[in-house]
Amino acid sequence: MRTLYFDCFAGASGDMILGALIDAGLNIDELKAELRKLNVPNVDLRVDRVDRSGIASTKLKVNVPDEKKHRHLKDIEKIIDESHLSENVKMRSKSIFRRLAEAEAKVHGIQIGRVHFHEVGALDAIVDIVGACIGFEILGIAVFRSSKINVGSGFIQMDHGKFPVPPPAVAELLRTVPIFAGDFEGEMTTPTGAAIITTVCSSYGTLPETEIEQIGYGAGTRTYDGFPNVLRVVIGKTEATGNDREKETLVLLETNIDDSTPQTIGYVMERALELGANDCWVTPIQMKKNRPGCTVSVLCTTDLKPGMLDLLYSETTTLGIRVRSLEREALEREIITVNTRFGPIEVKAARLNGRLVNAMPEYESVRSAALSHGTPLVSVQEAALSAMSKTAVRAAK
Repeated sequence: MRTLYFDCFAGASGDMILGALIDAGLNIDELKAELRKLNVPNVDLRVDRVDRSGIASTKLKVNVPDEKKHRHLKDIEKIIDESHLSENVKMRSKSIFRRLAEAEAKVHGIQIGRVHFHEVGALDAIVDIVGACIGFEILGIAVFRSSKINVGSGFIQMDHGKFPVPPPAVAELLRTVPIFAGDFEGEMTTPTGAAIITTVCSSYGTLPETEIEQIGYGAGTRTYDGFPNVLRVVIGKTEATGNDREKETLVLLETNIDDSTPQTIGYVMERALELGANDCWVTPIQMKKNRPGCTVSVLCTTDLKPGMLDLLYSETTTLGIRVRSLEREALEREIITVNTRFGPIEVKAARLNGRLVNAMPEYESVRSAALSHGTPLVSVQEAALSAMSKTAVRAAK
């Protein structure tokens, strides 16, 4: 499988990602030709070779008209939908922008349709995101992985005032993703960079066993003494190693409740998942004195345990919580895009010893296609599974 690994030791931004892809071999003329399909006038790319603490890297600058307008998600989707780009590039680009909009809506406590994109809605961000998706397609990337992400530290000035790093939208985008502060002050990871990486990546950690084919360095704007402010991308072939299972230690929190309302229990489940729980479920039980009740179960990583305990104690009537550490073994997953008569559909696939053992179309991708074609959800699901089956057969030959 052709895999791209984001090495985010200095964070990531939209221009760093696109610059790294160009540095890794993405043809700039081919990229510009595809970007012209956006039908956005007066947009140009400037590519420079720069030195970042001894590393020769590519610095990308997107030159666009000076705009003052703010866009909603529907405005950006309209630009993408009316372009002549491939359906795969359109779908992935819109997924990234929707993820951005969802994060902003969550931070500001508003509906997604009311989100005003400021910096991330500017033309240069549209070019960064769509350009990255074009690059992924041209380079033939099938699987995306990332290292833990350097977010920086300190404070930055934003439209609403002075905010800590990572700023709220970036923190929301990187929920459940491994991050670290690093040794330098400043915003190392931008909303655009975080949205691209977290939309396409299926796993985070160290560089997998890879037959390296291309390496690219995308330069950031700031320079640091003795530290290369670059994003490195490693592109190559990854093969099944016979061990496609990942192991991790999780914490299971459980409590029995017989004197709470259904609304409260539902709220607790929603909040647990929003706070990053791996899973949360409720089991009906019969308690002492023949009272009907329920067991609330929360599965999370060890670092989230204190927050989950606070949630259960503060939002429910429980007086005690059972805590158990357990080991979870899980198959490594990847997102594969298959072509159907309803357009490209994303499918989450899992392998065991190199053999495909599970595949399920991604709900949002299926839902979007079903709505746009006015067809039942199950029809799109069946078409995606059929296409996935054919893809697996071809890969096995």
